Amino acid sequence: MSAAAPVGSTWAPLRRGVFRALWLAVLVSNVGLWMQTVGAQWLLVSQPNAAVLVALVQTADMLPDLMFGLVGGILADTFDRRWLLILVSAVMAITAAALTLLTLAGQMPPALLLIFTFLLGTGSVVTLPAYQALIPDLVPRSELHAASALGSVSINLARAVGPAIAGVVIAQAEVATVFGLNAASYVVFLAVVTLWRPANSGAKEFPEQFGSALRAGSRYVRHSRVVRRILLRSALFLVPGSALWALLPLIASERLQQGAGGYGLLLAALGTGAVAGAFILPRLEAKMTSNAVIGAASLAYAAVLVAAVLPRNVPLTLAALLLGGVSWMAVLSHINAELQLFLPDWVRARGLSIYQMVLFGSQAAGALVWGFVASPLGLVPTFLLAALLMLAAVGTLRFWPLIDTANIDSRVAAYWPEPQLVLDARPHTGPVVVSNVYTVTAEKEASFIAAMSHVRRSRLRTGATRWGLYRDGETAHQFVELFAVASWEEHLRQHTDRLTGFDQEYEEKATALSDPPERSSHLLSVEVED
Repeated sequence: MSAAAPVGSTWAPLRRGVFRALWLAVLVSNVGLWMQTVGAQWLLVSQPNAAVLVALVQTADMLPDLMFGLVGGILADTFDRRWLLILVSAVMAITAAALTLLTLAGQMPPALLLIFTFLLGTGSVVTLPAYQALIPDLVPRSELHAASALGSVSINLARAVGPAIAGVVIAQAEVATVFGLNAASYVVFLAVVTLWRPANSGAKEFPEQFGSALRAGSRYVRHSRVVRRILLRSALFLVPGSALWALLPLIASERLQQGAGGYGLLLAALGTGAVAGAFILPRLEAKMTSNAVIGAASLAYAAVLVAAVLPRNVPLTLAALLLGGVSWMAVLSHINAELQLFLPDWVRARGLSIYQMVLFGSQAAGALVWGFVASPLGLVPTFLLAALLMLAAVGTLRFWPLIDTANIDSRVAAYWPEPQLVLDARPHTGPVVVSNVYTVTAEKEASFIAAMSHVRRSRLRTGATRWGLYRDGETAHQFVELFAVASWEEHLRQHTDRLTGFDQEYEEKATALSDPPERSSHLLSVEVED
């Protein structure tokens, strides 16, 4: 909580009954998820090639985010979000129950455990963007930042509590009990969502087709420098940073000679540090730039990677992990906030889904790599190598910093005039080619061409599949911009839903250099027989 914020402001959204009920249900589900992870990893620590198998649990949990992450965002943008949450939560509860029963029966070999972990991770891929997309409907805009912070608190509080509970349960009972509690957590979430009766659960009246939505989301990220840079910085931190999360069970068992309870305590220290980081971060952001926050937190995390593996002392390791949790939260919460503030409404769920793909995919890939590295080299060399890679990632901030978005207006701006056609264009008519003709004097040409580079990215972000700028060979000082859109419906979405304030700003800079003003025309494709 920042010093300037009123006391309790972070918790303001919890005064709203629906948000409070869903937030508590998500917290219970997150606790169950971390209990599940601890149970699955602890079930494998005594197996041959334990380093690889334990790391593969994290990989199996996060690989679905890499494979199906964008699918989850498209489903959240297309279908009734409440019913989507109900259906997927029911399937996850049944899957977790089956895992529990098979474990009780002693029929849970490592391969089958990893398959169940993968299936539960796939369910999370669908539920996460649907829940996040519902939050703006649950709280007023003035409380969205607080609601986002509470989401981070839920995740990291679960990291602190879930492993500790799992450690106690495993020590007193068995791993199957942990799996059963996770199944119960899905039932709790299912019950809350089923009892909720929203006025509008987020389904669009005229949703995009799946293929079109998939291409539009991918195209936006590919042509947005801000989003690409955010994703790059995330990956550069997460790949070396994932070594700690993936191999912490082996630090507990091999370096510190601890059982399941000790491992839960180590994870609780990481989670506690992350919860503390949620309240420390506003003070850091008030005094430091975004890149300084990420650089300082990454340096601290590199030190944690070394301090976590070298001493064979539980209190020292716990202290290091507390700092590790703070650093982890400082980097990822800041990056996530930057992305949410920048993404336009029309692509927010898909953009966040792609971020989740990078977030969990980097951790899954990193966990797999560090597991294979640790198997022949041992824990100490592996963690030292991860720390060196983290230091190298900090060095890249000089070349690939986060882009300042403070003055970028990402609100939807429908500023194009409605096209007036003499033909009857159907939604699926296409492709459509838009022609804009500009007249630019010689002294303004360089400025015009520079401005059009921003216009190009705008067209491609919002739906164009091809773009080109040409000189008219027969008319002096005349430029022709041509861009193609897959269908008339896709072009109408550009008019009404996809353009933003910064698209308008860039376009106005270019069109201001044309005298007379630009002329626009829409060319509709005509089928010609061979």
